Order: sequence, then structure tokens, then C-alpha cells
Amino acid sequence: MSDTKDTIDYSETLYLPKTDFPMRAGLPKKEPELVARWEEINLYKKMREDAAGREKFVLHDGPPYANGNIHIGHALNKILKDVITRSFQMRGFDSNYVPGWDCHGLPIEWKIEEAYRAKGQNKDEVPINEFRQECRDFAQHWIDVQTAEFKRLGIEGDFEKPYTTMAFHAEARIAGELLKIAKSGQLYRGSKPVMWSVVERTALAEAEVEYHEVQSDTIWVKFPVTEFNGLLEKTRTSPYFKLRQVNESLSDDQRDALQAFATLKDAYIVIWTTTPWTIPGNRAISFSSRLEYGLYEVTEAENDFGPQKGEKLLFAKNLAEDCAAKAKVTLKFLRDVAGGELEAVTCAHPLIDLGYDFKVPLLDGDHVTDDAGTGFVHTAPGHGREDFDAWMEQARDLEARGVSPKIPFTVGDDGFYTDEAPGFGPSAEGGAARVMDDNGKKGDANDRVIKALIAADRLFARGRIKHDYPHSWRSKKPVIFRNTPQWFVYMDKDLGDQTTLRSRALSAIDDTRFVPAAGKHRLRGMIENRPDWVLSRQRAWGVPICVFADKAGEVLVDADVNARILEAFENEGADAWFAEGARERFLGSRANEEWEMVTDILDVWFDSGSTHSFVLEDRPDLKWPADVYLEGSDQHRGWFHSSLLEGCATRGRAPYKAVVTHGFTMDEQGRKQSKSLGNQVFPQDVMAKSGADILRLWVMTTDYWEDQRLGETIIKTNVDTYRKLRNTLRWMLGTLAHDEGEDIAIADMPELERLMLHRLAELDQLVRKSYDDFEFKKIARALTDFANIELSAFYFDVRKDALYCDAPSSLRRRSALVVIRRLFDCLVTWLAPMLPFTMEEAWLSRNPEAVSVHLEQFPAVPADWKDEALAAKWLKVREVRKVVTGALEVERRDKRIGSSLEAAPVVYVNDKTLLAALDDRDFEEICITSAITVKEGEGPDDAFRLPEVANVAVVPALAEGRKCARSWRITDDVGSDPDYPDVSARDAAALRELAGKA
Repeated sequence: MSDTKDTIDYSETLYLPKTDFPMRAGLPKKEPELVARWEEINLYKKMREDAAGREKFVLHDGPPYANGNIHIGHALNKILKDVITRSFQMRGFDSNYVPGWDCHGLPIEWKIEEAYRAKGQNKDEVPINEFRQECRDFAQHWIDVQTAEFKRLGIEGDFEKPYTTMAFHAEARIAGELLKIAKSGQLYRGSKPVMWSVVERTALAEAEVEYHEVQSDTIWVKFPVTEFNGLLEKTRTSPYFKLRQVNESLSDDQRDALQAFATLKDAYIVIWTTTPWTIPGNRAISFSSRLEYGLYEVTEAENDFGPQKGEKLLFAKNLAEDCAAKAKVTLKFLRDVAGGELEAVTCAHPLIDLGYDFKVPLLDGDHVTDDAGTGFVHTAPGHGREDFDAWMEQARDLEARGVSPKIPFTVGDDGFYTDEAPGFGPSAEGGAARVMDDNGKKGDANDRVIKALIAADRLFARGRIKHDYPHSWRSKKPVIFRNTPQWFVYMDKDLGDQTTLRSRALSAIDDTRFVPAAGKHRLRGMIENRPDWVLSRQRAWGVPICVFADKAGEVLVDADVNARILEAFENEGADAWFAEGARERFLGSRANEEWEMVTDILDVWFDSGSTHSFVLEDRPDLKWPADVYLEGSDQHRGWFHSSLLEGCATRGRAPYKAVVTHGFTMDEQGRKQSKSLGNQVFPQDVMAKSGADILRLWVMTTDYWEDQRLGETIIKTNVDTYRKLRNTLRWMLGTLAHDEGEDIAIADMPELERLMLHRLAELDQLVRKSYDDFEFKKIARALTDFANIELSAFYFDVRKDALYCDAPSSLRRRSALVVIRRLFDCLVTWLAPMLPFTMEEAWLSRNPEAVSVHLEQFPAVPADWKDEALAAKWLKVREVRKVVTGALEVERRDKRIGSSLEAAPVVYVNDKTLLAALDDRDFEEICITSAITVKEGEGPDDAFRLPEVANVAVVPALAEGRKCARSWRITDDVGSDPDYPDVSARDAAALRELAGKA
């Protein structure tokens, strides 16, 4: 051949990448097509068939509420769960995901009530089972909507047979769990202060409230000291005692006590509260024997109401001056008052003239501090948990002191005072005062109580304060603490085996793996300090507390009655409890006995806490206990908490082996996402614009254990990361179009290929361990860095010349194809749980006969691929290469060269270990130059150097020779083959071999 240019198109002789895998992903269009394909082939069923007989791995789904479109928190949560189940499925487990929904309770009932209110209707006028059916229909609608949205996220699970808490079988099992607790004696009816929503007319658990800053009235109130150690008492008509009246028969201790009381004559104990409306519920004052108290006298007063000159007052010594400033008075210290004295003091209620004619004892309490207030705590046991606990701990002593331990019901469910609040209830002048109205607005109770205190000359001072206050997380309205009869589960009752529910739960926490580990301490602290578990709610939509009780609150335990209840629930659902004639139907022959049918419903946390019974235990495709529960960190007080208590109450252990928690999604500035700020990110918008895999990549690259941030800039960053990764996959697919499936022993491969296999072995260990540890960011970071830095920017860049230009028989080229095939298989399967759409598309592009990448297993990576010595040597090679590429970048920038193939630099190395690493290898190929010279020594002063790489210097130079028309390398052997006068000897040999094959 004399003129190959006229006869050969060299581009057709190169093994250039060929693939239909598009550079532009088009995920918003492609992903729904893949969802449709998965449904068409019934991928879920194929996954189950493929995994049959394997060891089960079960992530139990915490049920979201079925009451609206999914939000970014749902997306984060479901993506994490999907990645976990897929990763275990692809590592040899039968990892089934069964989605579930929480369908009962206030979130749904509230929506139906809103619809009634909008129409001017009263839901109480609707037959209860008709109302419940509307709730059921509403929930089912949103289950269908959320199912479609979860599938669009790429979530794979048993959406044809999910679990719902409103399914008849589920309601029967929830009721059965309650009856187990009742049978074991753990259920009781009691009276305690609970958080009560006046707006929603129901009790709330701690998990159902959130705290918002509010401004409240705050008052300081004077309680007159009336009795000391039970010896003397002030009445409304008689004067204080006189020491001369003391009977000579008193003991010395009694005389000392009376002498001490003489100095407290006419004194007042001052309390402080931010809830003036609770004053009618006051029954005691708490103090702390650990604090220092003093008796003070007012010497000057500049106020319109409050303490006047000559009054004696008791305060914690650290707070006396602050209190004096609030009331605009000057105080004189009289004497210390010891804790032992205070314990003997009894006061009168400040509103005694309105009918509060009872003793107000002082109680020593650990909850009292001198951080704020007066050092004395107003104690209304019907309106506060600590108040209740302090009162109940000393109930027996109170009776001995002539104090009734009865806790009053001062506020009704509608927020109005009852007649147990004299002067403010229905019989009061002007009618009942109201703490809060139906819209969550402050009523007139505070104002009327304050006016009454002023009239009685018992108000020390008043003011306003900003503080955090509990609100219902549904209505967003404030709640109140209110004493009500409710159904509880004992936390500290002996269960017959020297354990209590609390001790069982604490033991179960110790046996549970927490990710992150801090979750253990958080849940433990909640269990250690929580009161008895309140189960009852005063609503209509849910599983009823299906027990019968007598007037004293004793629960009927009758196996036949319970069997009839559970059978009816199984066949008809919990509506059976509310049907006409239900009492007679269930009690049967005992219907003539005086058993009351409880009409409260169960807290929805009991519903979701019981899901392990009818999901994990009742489904043959799952197992009990679950391997892992995963939810947001707020579920330490929610689902993790209720599941733990329910499991320990009925089975003695938690229904999970591990608990994984994630944080919440903020905006890019770290602010909470909210409608008012206009900073919300909706998963539907991200999927429509960029694709679900972009959202999934964001989840995988965040520290999800903490609060994360998301916004337009962060999404763009993930789009860029995705694009680079996709291009790497695309290049591999194009290159593997020339792969003939040959295998080559690792010992026969060049070092560079063995280095890549070593890196795969290292990554295989990291990927598997990190999936086990739920550390997805570690995997995503390692694999994207590997693809971008070690593959695209190094290995592929170095090997492109051999892959494109070498002869068909080239061992270097063939070895590279084997390695790229293995790289592709590993990367695509490792990333499939994280980016299921893209990896499916890539896998099917490479293996069009395959069903799905999601039916594959992670490839087995042989241990003998690891070669630490080789890796250490190549670290040194790449250090030297880094200096060369830095020097060539300067040459390109200054336009002295266009391509690195125009260069033939001289590299000076003044380090024998680095020199040894460069022996016996084509360093020009590694640096992608046409030639390179390596010399020992420091090199000239003006040579290029990098501060971070010592003992290496580079002097740039231009390559000499002619440019090969095929490979574009500049060599001195171009034209050495007369048949191919414009290509190098290597390329001429390749062309001859290709011609022979043709």
C-alpha cells in the first residue's frame, strides 16, 4: 500500500466505545417506564421466588399516616428502607419489604371533622359507624395515592398485600394484644393529669405534642401560713395563737415547734406559676430541703396591689431579691428557715373565701430548684405530672395530717371549669370561666383567677413571660394538663416473675443494637422516667378499648367474652364494638351483671406498637422479631417506644433486634422547612424535574443520622455527581461492546489490571461492611470517588490507547476488557440498591437477555485479588505521575502543547524507593505522553515541582518524531512498515492482524 489515507478510514479500525446507553439520562421519562416494566414482569414476585429458602432478613416498616401526599420526610425514610432491603436481598438473604399504613386516630378523624365543619354539620349527629366508614374510605384513598408515589421513588415491596391497621384482622389482633395485657393485670383505670386537647377533645401522649414559644400570664401568689406541725390552726374567725395559751403538758419538742412557729406568725409562702388558671386546682406547695430559705419582712412598698410594709414572706434565699423587684418592694432578712421547719408547715388556700376551705400542706420534692420563681412550687396534682407524682408519693402522710388525698376535676373536656372549682364553675356568678376555647384561644380563666386573687389580697405580683409550651402536632393548638379518668398500663407492677414492664423494657434496650449508638441513651432515658402508659383516647375512629369494667374500674377477665369479641372483630372489624346490641352480644349470659362497656379508643401508638403481632408473626414471608426498625429520631418517643412497651408487656422482649434512626430535612440554610418560609422541597417536584435517582443519591450522600439539608443548590450538586457517574458507566458499556467474554488468569495480567482487581477486593469489603452498618454515605462516597478519580481520571485514561488501538491478540487489551467487565458488574450491582433505575438501565443495556439487575447477587470477589505490596508500589508510581500531569497542565495552559501526547518530559527522581517503583513499566503510557525519560537526581532549579511530592522534578519537552495517523502518538517509528506508511509500528501490526481476521 502506498497511500493508506486514500484506502483506510482509521476510525473504523479502532475499538471505539459503542453503546445505546444515552449520555443524557432523561430520568423523569425513563423511570416511570421502568416502574411500569417492573409491574408488568411482577418483579416483586420474581424476587421472592429467587430468594425462596434463603435466610430471612426483615426490616419492619413503621407505618406512616394515610392522610395526604408524601413529603420529603417520607421520601428520605422510604429510600433508606428500600436501600437496606435491596442490599440484603442482593447479598444472599430473603429480604422482603412489606409496606404498612397507620389508619386510625386523630390525623384522619380530624380531616373528616374539618369536612363536616366546612358544611356546617355536626359529626356527633352522625351514627358512629357511618362516621367510621368515612374515615376508612378517606384512609384507603390516601393509601392508594401514597402507594403510587412510593413506587415512583423506586420502592420495591409487597404493595399488593400491604398491612393496614384498619384491616379487620389487624383490628382483631390489636384488640387481642390489649386483652392479653388486661388478662395479665397490667391494665387499670386511673385518674391522672394528662395532656388534653380542648380543640380535639382528647388526651394526647407526649409523642403527639410539639413545643412552640408562647407568651403567658405569670403570677406570684401568697399562701398564708396557718399551722405548724399540726398543733395550731388559724380559722376564719379566731385569732392566731398566743404563747401564753400553750398548755404546760406539751413536750419540749412541741414547745420548740411552737416557738419556731411564733416567728412565722402572719407570714406568707410565695409561689410562682405561668398557669394562673391552675390555682383552683392547688392542693399543696412543694419545696426542697436541699435549698436555703429565709423569712423576710417588707420594709418599703411601691405598688398598687400586692405586699405591703410589715408583711412577712418566705422565699428561697437566692431568689428573694428578684421576687422583691417584681413586686416593687424592699425586703429585710429576718432569719433562716430550715427544711425541717417547712415540712411541718401547713397553709391556707389563697381563695379560701370562695370555698377553698382546706389545708395546703408543704411537700419536700426533688423537682424544686432555685433557678427561677420563688423556691416554692405551686402544686396542682390535677394539672401537672410532677405535681401528681409529688402528691401521690406522700398521699398516706397527707391523710395522717388531715389532708384529703382526693384530686379534684376542676376543668372539663371542653376547657370550662367544673363545680369543683368554686367561684369559677357553672354555678358561679357569670357562669363558668374557660381556660381555652374550641379554637385553641385563651379563655377568661386567667383573668378571673387573677382578679379573685387581687380581691383576696393574695396576689404578690404579676407579669408576662415567653416560654415553650406544648401544642398538639395535628391541630397546632395549645394543650392543657388536666386530671381525667383514663386507662393505663402499669410501668412498675410486678408481673409475677420479679420483673416489671419498666425493667423488661430497660433490659430489652440493652439487648438492642442502636444506629447511631446515642439512640440507646435517648430511649433508655425516656423509659427510666416515663409515667404509666396511658392508652385511652376520647375519639371515635380507632380500635376500642374493648373491655368491660365495674364501677370501681376492675376489668372483666372472661375467656368466653374475649373470644366473642375477637371473633366479631376478625369478621366485621372493630365497628362491631359500636354496633347496636354489642354489649349484650359480647357479654352473653353475663349481660345482666353490672359491667360497663368502655367506649374510649386505643391510642394510635398502641395500634402501631402492635403491628409486630399481625405483620411479623402472622405473615409466613416475615419473621419475629424483626432484624431492624428504621424511623426518624422522633420515634424514640413514638413507634420505637410503643413497640418496645407492647412487646415487653406481652412477650417479654422488644420486637426488634436493631433500631436505626434518621434526622430531619432542613433547607439549605439549616432552617426547618415550612410553608410560611416558602422553603419546602417536595419529592414530587424533584422527581418531575431531575428524577428519583437524584433524590436517592442525595439521601445516600447525606449524614442521614443527623438533620440533613436540601435545596436547589444541593440538588444541582447531586445532578453533577450523577452525571459523572453515568458517563463512567456509559464509557464502560461502550468499551464492553468489544468484550468477547474471555477470561484471563490474574497472574497473567499486567500490573495495572491487577491493581484494579486489588481495589475491587478492598471496595468489596467496604461495601459489604458498610451495608451491614447502614453507613450508606461511606459506600456512595467510596464508589463515586473510585469511578471519577481512579477509573475515569486514571485507569480508563491510561488504558484508552491500548483498548482502542492494540491488536485483537494484545494481552494488555484483553486483560483490560476482563477487568472492565468485572468493574462494571461490581459497580452496577453494588449501586443497584441505591440507584435502582439507573443501574437497571445500565444492566439491561449490557445484558439485554437479563430480567433485572435486582435479581442479581453482589459478585463474589476472590480474596487472592488483594495485593498490598502491589498497591503500595503503585501509590509511589501515582505520586510521580501526579507531578508529571501537573507540569503538563502548565504547558497546556500556556499553549506550548495541545495534547499530552505532544510531550516527552524528563522526570528527575531523587528517591531510590520511587525510582524502584518506576522500574520495568511504560511510564509514558501511564502519563499518557508519547515519550518520557526518568533520571535519578534533583533536577534543575527551574523544573516543575509540587510541594506535596518530595524529590520529584519535571522538565517539559516536546516529543520528537511523526504523529501516528491512527493513535496520534508521536514516535520515531511511524512509517517503519511500508504497507502502513503513516502509522507507528504498533498500529501497523494491529492493522495487519485486523485485516487478517477480516
